Amino acid sequence: MNEQAMKEVVAQILSCVLKEMASPSGQCHSCAPEDGPVPVELSARHVHLSEKDAIALFGAPLTHARDLSQPGQFLCKERVRLIGPKGVMDNVAILGPSRGKSQVEISKTDARALGVDAPVRQSGDVAGSPGILLSSATGLVGLEEGVIVAARHIHMAPEDAARFGVSDKDMVSVRLGTERPVVFEDVLVRVSDKFKLAMHIDADEGNASGWKKGVDGVIVARSGQSHEH
Repeated sequence: MNEQAMKEVVAQILSCVLKEMASPSGQCHSCAPEDGPVPVELSARHVHLSEKDAIALFGAPLTHARDLSQPGQFLCKERVRLIGPKGVMDNVAILGPSRGKSQVEISKTDARALGVDAPVRQSGDVAGSPGILLSSATGLVGLEEGVIVAARHIHMAPEDAARFGVSDKDMVSVRLGTERPVVFEDVLVRVSDKFKLAMHIDADEGNASGWKKGVDGVIVARSGQSHEH
């Protein structure tokens, strides 16, 4: 390597180091995949129902109230009561469309109020989780399992994943730009052509970080694929 080439390499490295030091996320923007922004949405307590359980509770399939941010997902007109060993929660939202198996997603604070030991899981991973009673004005359904605290995650379309330099099931860390900045670790990346870019956190995480509508996050670390099933 001649002297001029050496100088160019040293200058490039120095420039990268200076940019890294100046970056709030601690990353060099010219030496790493794009790192933001990622819209951050609050996912409050809600229920997904199988069609069988929906009919048992309401006498008919679920009905559409309004669309949600993820394509094909919607808030239902129906609401349900959660009945746990220590408490109840009324007027809990139901999200459609119906699924193959019913699932209840709550926060750790909700779990303590209801008296259930809900594990932190990705949506759909309900094996061995606690059960609960669901009731409406006309029906009652008992779930043997299905109550979880939804693990934080990011929905991405394939083009978003390429832009951020990540793959489906990768784990990343995300810094929220709020008045109480916080870095959330172990955020699962979920990639599908049916998804729209958004990170989902629960109510406890939102309150702790000072989340409000319009908050964005920045991916500050990437750590490869999760081994969760």
